[in-house]
Amino acid sequence: MFSGITGILNRGHKIKGRVVLMRKNVLDINSLTSVGGIIGEGFDIIGSTVDGLTSFLGRSVSIQLISATKADANGKGVVGKATFLEGIIASLPTLGAGQSAFSIHFEWDEDMGIPGAFLINNFMQTEFFLVSFTLEDIPNHGTIYFVCNSWVYNAKHYKSQRLFFDNKTYLPSETPGPLGKYREEELQNLRGDGKGERKEWENIYDYDVYNDLGDPDKDPNSESRSNDVYLPRDEAFGHLKSSDFLTYALKSVSQDVLPLLQSVFDLNFTPTEFDSFDEVHGLYEGGIKLPTSVLSKISPLPVLKEIFRTDGEQTLKFPPPKIIQVNKSAWMTDQEFAREMLCGEFPSRSKLDSKVYGDHTSKITKEHLEPNLEGLSVDEAIQNKRLFILDHHDPIMPYLSRINATSTKAYATRTILFLKEDGTLKPVAIELSLPHPQGGQSGAVSQVYLPADEGVESSIWLLAKAYVIVNDSCYHQLVSHWLNTHAVVEPFIIATNRHLSSLHPIYKLLYPHYRDTMNINALARQSLVNEGGIIEQTFLWGRYSLEMSAVIYKDWVFTEQALPADLIKRGMAIEDPASPYGLRLVIEDYPYAVDGLEIWNAIKTWVQDYVSLYYTSDDIIEKDSELQAWWKELVEVGHGDLKDKPWWPKMKTCKELVEVCTIVIWTASALHVAVNFGQYPYGGFILNRPTLSRRFMPEKGSAEYEELVKSPQKAYLKTITPKFQTLIDLSVIEILSRHASDELYLGERDNPNWTSDTRALEAFKNFGNKLAVIEKKFSTTNDNEKLRNRYGPVNMPYTLLFPSSDEGLTFRGIPNSISI
Repeated sequence: MFSGITGILNRGHKIKGRVVLMRKNVLDINSLTSVGGIIGEGFDIIGSTVDGLTSFLGRSVSIQLISATKADANGKGVVGKATFLEGIIASLPTLGAGQSAFSIHFEWDEDMGIPGAFLINNFMQTEFFLVSFTLEDIPNHGTIYFVCNSWVYNAKHYKSQRLFFDNKTYLPSETPGPLGKYREEELQNLRGDGKGERKEWENIYDYDVYNDLGDPDKDPNSESRSNDVYLPRDEAFGHLKSSDFLTYALKSVSQDVLPLLQSVFDLNFTPTEFDSFDEVHGLYEGGIKLPTSVLSKISPLPVLKEIFRTDGEQTLKFPPPKIIQVNKSAWMTDQEFAREMLCGEFPSRSKLDSKVYGDHTSKITKEHLEPNLEGLSVDEAIQNKRLFILDHHDPIMPYLSRINATSTKAYATRTILFLKEDGTLKPVAIELSLPHPQGGQSGAVSQVYLPADEGVESSIWLLAKAYVIVNDSCYHQLVSHWLNTHAVVEPFIIATNRHLSSLHPIYKLLYPHYRDTMNINALARQSLVNEGGIIEQTFLWGRYSLEMSAVIYKDWVFTEQALPADLIKRGMAIEDPASPYGLRLVIEDYPYAVDGLEIWNAIKTWVQDYVSLYYTSDDIIEKDSELQAWWKELVEVGHGDLKDKPWWPKMKTCKELVEVCTIVIWTASALHVAVNFGQYPYGGFILNRPTLSRRFMPEKGSAEYEELVKSPQKAYLKTITPKFQTLIDLSVIEILSRHASDELYLGERDNPNWTSDTRALEAFKNFGNKLAVIEKKFSTTNDNEKLRNRYGPVNMPYTLLFPSSDEGLTFRGIPNSISI
């Protein structure tokens, strides 16, 4: 950095300040996606030039301090005189990439009290990202920190000046009098008036429905899509991190790569089908040859260089997924198939309305099951909690006729799994069901398939498992991933910013778990879940994807998102006060549940410790005006279609507040990790986790059956995801499965001064220390050879819920928020 530039400097000023910010062109989205790289106009992330920074000097950015202890005639904190940024601070070890620090000095008499907020005006034409502001050596007080993390545009764009509070924490009733009205006004500014068209520079949080996902030419109820989807400005990326590149790589795949690859297949430069399993393995070993004209358009894009690796042979090559790094064929085993499934306790009964859909009782009988139950009867296996079901029947059946009218061919599926004496699961029956040809109340036509390990029966069994996995992949991506994490968290983000001041303790608790989520959701609406987008093109549910997930959402229950409640609901755990965390797992060696309960308990303990600092009685909860307004709007507006459900917590007790905050943090961090960052390690090998099925199970005497007998691999490959969709799937889930280089993980904060409360800082330190201990415990547990489900036949240790991670495809690490 450069020193010696002082601007307007008056050494008589009594208070010294430091402002840290980032210039717009360092964070310019256009530079992220351009061939030229991330070089801005005279200012780049490697260093600064005098010319690139002089625009900040002189009378360009002013700050006015606001007293937290002295009020004016109107009862508002006294405002100091406007003071302008001065020189560049030559060296500051805490500066992040692309950040610059500026000095500033204030005239501030002691009789004006202690500053607790400030106003800032930007008189330049371009915006900047305000990272933080620090006041040093305040008489009788010391240092005051302001954590800002906000975009500041030219002052003429704002109806009122931009305001920021220091890092102190106050309940609404405890706010210093001089700051009370400022607190109320700031929340009103964030809520807006609900009128007019939102502008780029506005930081207004409000609700809307996703009504721009369809085609307005065909559906008059849907709006036209735009590349300029409004986001509250501070929800767009305000930090220079590799996730910026990863998310815009996702956009590039959708807008640039997908049509380029489509042209390859349309012009028959390459066969549309994989010829053998070896050819699929070739995606990771030798790569797939593509025309020079295509790769030359892809490879120069800086955001795609890491994802689309090419070489002198003009081949597209993917990194080998963990599922095949040790054993290339173990994915085919029944044990691995069962290990990767999420299941519930057997039996399960259809909830479809029999008056509309007829009888959908399962056709699986005890005669099907008992030969594979290690000598137990079905009743004994149920009584001993050793039978489980993976049920993908009810959600898909009402849509199956429409889905099968397209190029895809699918079944509603039920899979029965048995818990063996060695603690592993094995599938013992798969039921494939289609709507009855007579439709309506005629029910389903079902066929039950049983395990086989040789001859054509083994090939049929492998196909049956594929139909199950296709359904599971769709449900996983659209319900477990998109709906239950991305979509349901967004109303919490909006309500929090509308009703909880940055001074509020619950705002400070939840804020790090919201970062980037609205931004990635907006991007998903443009590239992933939109009509004709990646999900519709490459996953079985196709054009019905969002409709089906919306229907499934009707059965969503907030309180069941808590891990203990989820395990109990699925019959995977039993309440037991004598067991750790009050739960006894039905499957002792269930890695997600075992590790998840450790993380859940750590989060809940941290939340309890933190909440108890500010809420010493239930009475304080009910009298907290901001908290009550937050919860009321979250329930009645944010999740308005479910507002009358009896299961919503009433937000009247400390226990309810702790549970709500724990669920939100768990959902945004660990739950999202469990359903997102394993996508490429497992699904990057399309044979293991296909996303499409294109043919029905072959019937004896048909040409497809003869092909299955003679060339089982070709028959399998012609049934599952074809080559073009595979390339898109792999490209997208590799992006989604990567960690950023400067990701913030559970137990970490972007600023050590996020609060001035030393008690909260100590509790948070304890949380981080506990997570470190848990991670070591997970490593030890993985070394236990008796726990066979932690590695499985593929020899792939379960590390998804390890709290820390390096960048890249690591299959571990719990980021604070849903940022990809």
